[in-house]
Amino acid sequence: MRTMRIDGASSPCIFFEIIPPLSKPALATVAIFAFIGNWSNLLDPLIYIRSQDLYTLALGLNLFRGQNFTQFNLLMAVSIITLIPVLTVFFLSQRLFVRGVTLTGMGGR
Repeated sequence: MRTMRIDGASSPCIFFEIIPPLSKPALATVAIFAFIGNWSNLLDPLIYIRSQDLYTLALGLNLFRGQNFTQFNLLMAVSIITLIPVLTVFFLSQRLFVRGVTLTGMGGR
């Protein structure tokens, strides 16, 4: 026997039509933080990747530092290039990010 709860909706209807729209801002916030954290991760790829041909952008950026001399103009240019995808993801999902942060802060009134 199926039980009716909210406005005659069953449990699967509640799960698929009410919960996902409410959890979208929180999931978007987690996805943004996970992307930014993994994009700029330096240690994990340094441990796992042995070939310089497969280095991530964070490891490649670290290669611009020399032992005796660092070309800061090239280092800053590559830093801006590696920052573009993070800024793109943030600005495309900024509305969901701000909504997720404001909804999580409303618990303690």
